Amino acid sequence: MRTKNSRPSGDSGPQLAEQAAARHRALQEEAMSRNGTGGNGADNDDKPVQAGSRTQPENPLPGQHLDKPGSEAELKLAPRFKAPDYQGSGKLEGRVALITGGDSGIGRAVAVLYAREGADVAVVYLNEHEDAQETARHVAKEGRRCLLIPGDVSSREFCDEAVARAVAEFGRIDVLVNNAAFQQHVERIEDLSDAQIEETFRTNIFAYLYFARACVPHMGAGSAIVNCGSVTGLDGSGGLLDYSATKGAIHALTRSLAKQLLPRSIRVNAVAPGPVWTPLNPADREADDVAEFGADSGMGRPAQPEELSPAFVFLAAPCCSSYITGIVLPVTGEPD
Repeated sequence: MRTKNSRPSGDSGPQLAEQAAARHRALQEEAMSRNGTGGNGADNDDKPVQAGSRTQPENPLPGQHLDKPGSEAELKLAPRFKAPDYQGSGKLEGRVALITGGDSGIGRAVAVLYAREGADVAVVYLNEHEDAQETARHVAKEGRRCLLIPGDVSSREFCDEAVARAVAEFGRIDVLVNNAAFQQHVERIEDLSDAQIEETFRTNIFAYLYFARACVPHMGAGSAIVNCGSVTGLDGSGGLLDYSATKGAIHALTRSLAKQLLPRSIRVNAVAPGPVWTPLNPADREADDVAEFGADSGMGRPAQPEELSPAFVFLAAPCCSSYITGIVLPVTGEPD
């Protein structure tokens, strides 16, 4: 019998090698014969993934184009934001949250869950008044107060005014959710105008800085800032140069501000969503493109806002994430 460290002697080496090669070929043949016959094989690769408690809409989606800024009330397929299986447990009881872009999409879903967890909510939005009223109605159904503040987040003066109004109404701010965004596809850099670059950066990154600067003086120990980044800030997007650049900047801002505010016991994190069914994309793309939005994601479909909002609760609630700061949490429907 050979000991553990002994090697074959004489002519046994080539013979053993041939035997190993034969084993490899047999395993190869067996695996190839099974590929695509079920389980996680190739036959299932193109099927949308449903991994939640209820079945979410799949492609094709309604082929619809919206005029900017995009109203959720006008979408033929209403985004799902209610998260009916999510049970609140007081994670944000007695706290105050300010959410930009809280009238629709991810912002509305976050406002509803924050209210379900016990928070009063200030919703900052542009001019989608019908959407904002619907958000306020659902916050009230959860038993919490909702302050609606319309205005342009790209204006520093408005950002300061919005924070002042929220503090006057609620007395403080415990959670800031920077979520409002502008995006517009442009396929050639030569066609990317100065006006679009400025609008995108002012809305998507200047406003984040403005709101953080205005909110922090009203935030105490245990408060949190949750920024909305994007998979485009992680992987890039050929048709969204300016938007992707701002999302990458948001990720860097998140990590940097987390370092600065850590001594003050204020945590700063970000969520990086993949494709999500909100008014943002139907207001950015042609109807035919909208119909297949999210089909190329790992799960083969876009997320619904209610599939994103629990991540924002997790990062806002001290009982869940008191030892987490400076992270960018991907919620992209991808395994990597």
